[in-house]
Amino acid sequence: MKRRHKRIAFIVAGVAGLGIAAALALSAFKSNLVFFFSPSQVAAKEAPFGRTFRVGGLVETNSLKRDNDGLTVRFTVTDTAQSIPVVYKGILPDLFKEGKGCVAQGRVGADGVFYADQVLAKHDENYMPPEAGQAIDKAKHVQEAGKTVVDY
Repeated sequence: MKRRHKRIAFIVAGVAGLGIAAALALSAFKSNLVFFFSPSQVAAKEAPFGRTFRVGGLVETNSLKRDNDGLTVRFTVTDTAQSIPVVYKGILPDLFKEGKGCVAQGRVGADGVFYADQVLAKHDENYMPPEAGQAIDKAKHVQEAGKTVVDY
């Protein structure tokens, strides 16, 4: 082989190696990517079925129920327009309470229930995840726009 052909073969092998490394990195990144959806988006079937994603909003008052095993918790997350039932098996964060914000990560089952692998709670009185706050504000605006006042 001529020197020129060796150099071209080395460049082609290097580009192929970089391409394979980039493809593997993107594949790993795609499998770890988790999107956020509001309960309204989940109810409208905008959330991916069979894939992990996050849903957030407020925990509805009087919706928190514990099973007899002590670890399984059932509650409802709402954005004030729509609600989605959530089942979580594990220990809840200390700051998790009814009427407060939370974000749950998991999947929607065939029965329409969100099965959470992880539950996150807000960390102080003034904080709510930006996505959850925006979803709640958007749902409130949609509800207010749907109300019409007629004076006679």
